[in-house]
Amino acid sequence: MPWIKFVHIMALASWCGALLYLPLLLALSARGPAAATPFASGAPPMPRFVYNSLATPAALLAIASGTLLFLVNGLAAGWLVLKLLAVAGMVMAHGATGWLVMRLEQGTSHGVAPGAMAALGLAAVSMLAVVALVLAKPVF
Repeated sequence: MPWIKFVHIMALASWCGALLYLPLLLALSARGPAAATPFASGAPPMPRFVYNSLATPAALLAIASGTLLFLVNGLAAGWLVLKLLAVAGMVMAHGATGWLVMRLEQGTSHGVAPGAMAALGLAAVSMLAVVALVLAKPVF
């Protein structure tokens, strides 16, 4: 079953990278249409592309493979509950960036940059908590 762990780690790394990149892209896109041009004519704007094509599939794969690891290995420890709470923080940051993408598409850029930085902070703190809990695996 090492392949499940490999898939989980790769998906998690991709999701974390997208959660760090997407708020910065949103803050740049909120500056105006000149700063947020599509990457090719007729293609969707970058924030929507990154959210729909990169971040969301990576998040779903990370959560599904993590659930599979939990079920196959029969993990049941206190640190796992705390890790899942930290993952919930990452999910909230993911949802917040999706909401900000929709605000930008509706033409409302007011408050997008501060919201993106708040989502970035939540994502970063949650990621650090996940890494700390996985590496330490405290006994409780």
